[in-house]
Amino acid sequence: MVKKPKLKLKRLRRAKEVVPEVMAAKAASLKPIDTSATDPVSLDDVPKITTETIAEHREQVLKGARKFIYPLAHSKRTIIAVTASVILAAGIGLMVYCSLALYKFYQYNTFLYRVTQVVPFPIAKAGSHYVTYENYLFELRHYVHYWESQQQRNFAGADRQQLLSFRKQALQSVIDNAYVKQLAGQHHLSVGNKEVNARLDEVRAQNRLGGDNKVFADVLRSYWGWSISDFKRSLKQEILAEKVAAALDTPATQKAASAAAQAKAGADFTTLAKQLSDDPTAKDNGGDYGFPITKTNPNLPPEVISALFSLKNGQVSDMILASPVIANQGPSLQIVKVTSISGNSVTAQHIVINLKDISGNIKALKKQKPVHEYVQL
Repeated sequence: MVKKPKLKLKRLRRAKEVVPEVMAAKAASLKPIDTSATDPVSLDDVPKITTETIAEHREQVLKGARKFIYPLAHSKRTIIAVTASVILAAGIGLMVYCSLALYKFYQYNTFLYRVTQVVPFPIAKAGSHYVTYENYLFELRHYVHYWESQQQRNFAGADRQQLLSFRKQALQSVIDNAYVKQLAGQHHLSVGNKEVNARLDEVRAQNRLGGDNKVFADVLRSYWGWSISDFKRSLKQEILAEKVAAALDTPATQKAASAAAQAKAGADFTTLAKQLSDDPTAKDNGGDYGFPITKTNPNLPPEVISALFSLKNGQVSDMILASPVIANQGPSLQIVKVTSISGNSVTAQHIVINLKDISGNIKALKKQKPVHEYVQL
């Protein structure tokens, strides 16, 4: 028990000898830690917050926080300004690219088509009405899709000249459509969605557009690159042109209305067909079709098919505005009479009154309100 303190003293002497005298002097000069007890904090020294002083205390707190808030707000303004500048620059760049692609290089890719669906770039002006680039691309792209997918044409190479022809054809088509709309407006004519859907239902009921919606959609996409809504859009324009043709051709409309009235009143249908019909074969056979007619017959307008299968034997229809079934053929006004019904087919007679081509009316309107094209195809 006595040896251990002596051993500790020896170790302390050795450690003291190791510490330099300078360090010892500095250590000796340090003030000892004051371990005396501090005075207790009184609650009376803590500021009290009352309803009268809360505004003052809130201002003190906010004053301390403002030095952090103001730099943050400044940073937000900087971020917003930079972001706005980037968006503006990107928008200007996009407009420049689209303008060059559309008006100089005449591109028609899907990206540009989608842009024109949002931004109404004009391609022409028909009188006082602008024709949008989107209408032109809508026409052009379905021509190109059909010939590239179904006829294997190479418009980037050997068939480039044909593409130029399609460009001119599509542009002329949309310009003419613009004038048709102006003529329709003059005669207070329009086509609603109900009319379009009714026409579509007629065609679908006659199995002209495939067995179901999927087949129909597949055919449209494969042949024309269209959706069903695209098809309805084209159909709407066709119906409007037919209605305009009927409204402009007053003599034909009066002739057809008279023929229908006489036939319903009991006049001999065969005689009326020979006298009034514009169908050359009616002069010889009194308007007899000469064959049984089914709902899926592709040689008759869908409107005529619908009328025939809504009549009873011996009944005469009202005047029918019939769409063309042959290329380059215009719409007509027709009156039909069912002569017999056998199972799923009927036999019938018809009177056809052809409507005047509205191209003459469009040319006259173009002279009054000239067209200005913004591209040189």
